[in-house]
Amino acid sequence: MDDFDLFFLALDYVGVAVFAVSGGLVAARKRMDLVGFAVLGCAAGIGGGTLRDLVLGVRPVFWVFEPAYILICVAASCATFFWASHIASRMKALLWADAIGLGVFTVIGCEKAMALGAPPVIAVVTGIMTASFGGLIRDIMAREVPLIFRREIYATAALSGALVYVLLHEYHLPKPSIVGSAFLTTFLVRALAITRGLALPVFKPHNQPKAEDTPPQP
Repeated sequence: MDDFDLFFLALDYVGVAVFAVSGGLVAARKRMDLVGFAVLGCAAGIGGGTLRDLVLGVRPVFWVFEPAYILICVAASCATFFWASHIASRMKALLWADAIGLGVFTVIGCEKAMALGAPPVIAVVTGIMTASFGGLIRDIMAREVPLIFRREIYATAALSGALVYVLLHEYHLPKPSIVGSAFLTTFLVRALAITRGLALPVFKPHNQPKAEDTPPQP
C-alpha cells in the first residue's frame, strides 16, 4: 500500500467516525441509551458501504474482515453519549468533517464498483449509496424524515462527485487525479450548500386551497 492509499484509508476512517458521531447525535436527540447510540452510529458509519457490497455481490461485506470499522463506529458513537452537548455546540465543524466524509465515501463507492467491472451507471449509483444511505438507514431507524429526502443538497453532491469519477475514469487518467477530482467536486458542492444555504426546490401544489376556502371542521 503506497502513501496515497494510506492517506485515503485514514480519511476513510475519519469519515466513518464522523458519520458514527452523527448517528450518536440523532440518538442523543431521541434520548436513547448507550446501545441505541452504538446501533445508530454503526448504521450511519457503515450502513451505506454494507448496502453497496450487498448490491455488488461482495461476500462477506467489507467490515467482516476489517473489524476496525465496527470498532471505530462503536467508539465514536459511545463517546458521543458522554460528550453530546460539547459536540452539538460544534455543529459547524462537524458539518465540514461530514462533507469530507461524504467526498471520501463517494469515491470509495465508485472505485469498488469499477474495480469489480460494473458499468459506469452502477458505479455512480454505488457512489451515492455509499455516501448517503448510511444516513438514510440512521434516520429511518430513528423515525425521522431522511436527510436525502429534504431540501438540503447532500446526495446531489455525491452525484456530482460520482459523475466526475466515472467520466475521468473513462479517459484513463492516473488514479490520484481521478480520486482527487471526484473528492473535491463532492466536497465543493457540499461546501457551497453549507456556506450559501443552497437547496433544491420542493414541490408546491398549485391547487392548494386557501385558508378561507377550507370548510370548518365539525
